[in-house]
Amino acid sequence: MADILQEKQLESGSEDSGSHREEIFERPKGLKGIYYHPYFQVTMLGFVCFMCPGMFNALGGIGGGGQVSTTAQANAGTATYATFAFFAFFSGTVNNVLGPRLTLFLGTLGYSLYIASFLADNIHPNAYDFVVAAGAILGLCAGLLWTAQGCMMMAYPTEAQKGLFIGIFWAIFNLGAVIGSAVAFGLNFNNQTNGVGNGTYIGFLILTLIGVCLAPLMADPQKIIRTDGTKVTLPRQPSWKTEFYSLYVALKTDPMVILLFPMFVASNYFYTWQQNDYNAALFNIRTRSLNAFVYWAAQIFGSLFLGYCVLDLSKYRRRTRAFAGWVIVTVMVFAVHIWAYSYQKDYTRATVTAMTTKMDFKDSAYPAHAWLYIFCGLLDAMWQTYVYWLLGAMSNDLAKLAVFTGFYKGLQSAGAAGVWHADAVPAPYINIFISTWVLCAAGVIFALPMIHYRIKDHTDLDDEQYDAKAHAT
Repeated sequence: MADILQEKQLESGSEDSGSHREEIFERPKGLKGIYYHPYFQVTMLGFVCFMCPGMFNALGGIGGGGQVSTTAQANAGTATYATFAFFAFFSGTVNNVLGPRLTLFLGTLGYSLYIASFLADNIHPNAYDFVVAAGAILGLCAGLLWTAQGCMMMAYPTEAQKGLFIGIFWAIFNLGAVIGSAVAFGLNFNNQTNGVGNGTYIGFLILTLIGVCLAPLMADPQKIIRTDGTKVTLPRQPSWKTEFYSLYVALKTDPMVILLFPMFVASNYFYTWQQNDYNAALFNIRTRSLNAFVYWAAQIFGSLFLGYCVLDLSKYRRRTRAFAGWVIVTVMVFAVHIWAYSYQKDYTRATVTAMTTKMDFKDSAYPAHAWLYIFCGLLDAMWQTYVYWLLGAMSNDLAKLAVFTGFYKGLQSAGAAGVWHADAVPAPYINIFISTWVLCAAGVIFALPMIHYRIKDHTDLDDEQYDAKAHAT
């Protein structure tokens, strides 16, 4: 542990301060200083997710999990998000007991199994049940991984750096999907079957296994010192009973978070229409891979733009930045969906089934369709970045952030499970599209009063003492 140099009274009202005293610690030097630096740790975290959910996203972005038929992937997606929705509500308590590093490691295991199930299905067409079962196991693991990820990503930076840290993580994480999609495009450039080959799945499987090995190499969060010299505070290890009760305490002590619930539900809901009902429906396999590449590449720019250029623009008050972010996300919601409707109104499941050939990237109509998919990627990145930033602006306490992230991932997955089931049934494309648009619009509208009443220019002491309150109850 580093030596304590001094204590100082933080200035009341400044963005990086509350109204209480904090100990300032000396940062370690040399290689140890690099390894324990918050920037290095959030970069490592990004690469863990680069390898695991990044490959999951690359496969999903192709549409149908790279299969000719989207049925297996749609049902696996339903299983994934149904179990994710249930276990994510409790993954915050698991994270507080096991610690973020071990929780992250356990979470990575499901991604390798999921990719392996698609490889098995490609080799043995009767492996459909294995794909769905692997999807269910992935839901449990994903709840653990994303809770640990959100907990660390929001706890390591100072208040003024939260948008930047979110942007750094999101850029690295989405680079995984970009590279995965590029690999799929190259391997399937001459593929005429409209489904990816075994080599694509094998490559993705190897990358996810690298992510599994990387997770345990991350530093213990309690050894991390922020760039301002303050130390990341881990929650105490209470009983399981008390930790389950903390879910109730979080809502009781901070009920305004309920207004973010529609935004939580929408945050993975739009993937179904984008990936299966647009990309997989209209394009051939190599073009689906190319679309996935530009989609995830756009996410890098979207997250960095909103996180660094808007939400962390320190010359403006935090409340001002919160409203600016809201305006940008709201405009994107309506622009993307109005544009998408101009295409969706012209095709149905019946007309797609009757297609003898699907759109290729060499077709004259392709560029406009590709730009829509790029803007879908931008919207996704801005949406996720903004939600994480709002949660980070509500508290700096690791335990409270873990519970908030659990709510976020639970509701996110509940919405996704419902819409993936609708796609598997299958519901008409237009029904899924309209429900997506309405839910996104509701998300930004309900969030507005929460932003107005709850987001302040600095985090109060009360928001730092959630853990003590929960265990004193």
